[in-house]
Amino acid sequence: MRPTLTLMRPHQYLKNGFVFLGPLFAHQWSLDTLGQALLVFAAFCAMASAVYVMNDLMDIEADRAHPVKQHRPLPSGALSHGRAIQLLAILAASALALSLWVSPGVTLCLTAYLGVNVLYSWRLKHVVILDVFLISSGFMLRILAGTAGLGLAPSAWLLLCGLMVTLFLGFAKRRAELLVLDDPRADRSLARRVLDDYSPAMLDQFIGVTAACTILAYGLYTVSPQAVELHGSTALVYTLPLVVYGIFRYVFLLHRRARGNDTARDLIQDRHMLATLGIWLIATLWILA
Repeated sequence: MRPTLTLMRPHQYLKNGFVFLGPLFAHQWSLDTLGQALLVFAAFCAMASAVYVMNDLMDIEADRAHPVKQHRPLPSGALSHGRAIQLLAILAASALALSLWVSPGVTLCLTAYLGVNVLYSWRLKHVVILDVFLISSGFMLRILAGTAGLGLAPSAWLLLCGLMVTLFLGFAKRRAELLVLDDPRADRSLARRVLDDYSPAMLDQFIGVTAACTILAYGLYTVSPQAVELHGSTALVYTLPLVVYGIFRYVFLLHRRARGNDTARDLIQDRHMLATLGIWLIATLWILA
């Protein structure tokens, strides 16, 4: 079971929490809506694990030559090639079945998510800048599945904030990978090919722009007439410092703690990030309720 769970990467399921943002900010908190959102969450968890298994199957030979990735279940031989294919089929089928149970819209988002990841793994992960936009699109599809897939109108503000923050995280991931290569002991031949087209200065600019746009978009949303009318309060703006602190903390972790390669793990392991997210969620629920 341990190699199977390692291959599925369950700690990454935290990213699928994006499906709950739509019902949260749309004030759709009925048991029926939340139950459907949970099914969407489960479907994306299964499909995300299927994508991780697919990636490991495609990269098995390269991973065997990698000093760290060679210990993963497939390159190490802890899990057989045939068992991994069976797991991939079961996960993908389960994800599609769950999505069909909810709505055709969710199935469309989930299928698009799988298609984007196939294209990304096949060739597009080597195309500079586009690679990060494709990573971001996976999060946007989660938001759409949690809004349009549940019959809720997707907010333009929600989509804008989601786009900016996921681009920020994507470029931060590429910057973290470059920082690893700064180590004289690092083998550059094992690095992603797309990193040859990035530079530290370029990525720092991209990170700065997307971080500023995230803060600006969220700040403008909290004081927008639409948000004030919908939530019946102007107090949401008081959660803005938490968003600013979270972004600054993440940049600090990137440059001073060698983090950024794994967003979900960084969030879980850093007490400041975890506390900031928890306080933001509690404060937002309190204000919206």
